[in-house]
Amino acid sequence: MKGGYVYIITNKNNTVLYTGVTSNLYARINQHRDGVNPGFTKRYNCKKLVYWEFLETITSAIHREKRLKKYTRLMKENLINQMNPEWDDLYDSIEEMQ
Repeated sequence: MKGGYVYIITNKNNTVLYTGVTSNLYARINQHRDGVNPGFTKRYNCKKLVYWEFLETITSAIHREKRLKKYTRLMKENLINQMNPEWDDLYDSIEEMQ
């Protein structure tokens, strides 16, 4: 069984946070950046990857995503700050994984 990724993306002003899960992080972030899927991330222009983590199974990634979605904004900000204190776009780091 293949693993999965949990990620958080935001807009350019870091005012909106979206938490998602995928088995292919690079492809999924490209979908957000290209705006191919209608919905929350397209409406709020969420294209900047600020946090991600890999889990050994997609099932564990789905469970982690559900937990993160229950986090308050402050809890999500703290999580992001631990990995990415400058809130840089991490897209280039995942592009290198391909």
